Amino acid sequence: MQLIDVQQWRTLAAGLPHWHYQEAGGGSICRELLFDDFVQAFSFMTRVALLAERQGHHPDWWNAYNRVRIELSTHDVGGLTSRDLALAQAIDRAYLAMVA
Repeated sequence: MQLIDVQQWRTLAAGLPHWHYQEAGGGSICRELLFDDFVQAFSFMTRVALLAERQGHHPDWWNAYNRVRIELSTHDVGGLTSRDLALAQAIDRAYLAMVA
């Protein structure tokens, strides 16, 4: 699986405007999402957990009350890959469906 570097990310970033590239550790992308309350945030995390499990790809994430911060990288290869981009797109769709 091919790693995506910062130059490639700059080209791909338009499709994931809420995600931010982090160069440390081989590269990852992260996003922070806000919800009305803890229950909505936890419900979203449950939804994403099921998406991630189906893809066999699991995020690093943190939750504090109504905030969820998600960081994606492919640990097997030590950086950002197309698997992360696909999961980020699925996460974005799930978030829009929940807050729309």
